[in-house]
Amino acid sequence: MGIRGELFSTRVTCNGRTYFFNVKENRIGDMFLTVVESKPTETEGFERRSVVVFREDMEDFVKAFQGALSFMEKPVTAKKSLNYAPTEKSAAKKAKTPVGFAGSEPVQKRRIVVRRKPAAPEKKE
Repeated sequence: MGIRGELFSTRVTCNGRTYFFNVKENRIGDMFLTVVESKPTETEGFERRSVVVFREDMEDFVKAFQGALSFMEKPVTAKKSLNYAPTEKSAAKKAKTPVGFAGSEPVQKRRIVVRRKPAAPEKKE
């Protein structure tokens, strides 16, 4: 395993921002993706933001991401892009909302249990 549990890492730099895509594994073996955006600040530091997506959520995440990309590829008029209210046509379609987004089915919360080894008894001399 790599540094900080990293299994894979790559980066992309665009217009002064750097995006890191890191696949990691935690202590109990769950694999997840972190997408980190880093950009310089005026005070010679960096501002960082990250998103974490676990392996079991990846399919829904990718579907939502691809939907956003296909929307961005289509030419959109300003009037259409500001209309966020669902139309009768879209309401009738009843597309399933990806897990974790507003309006989706409730998600089971993950509970992580960390078991620590008992401390070794002190040796008496």
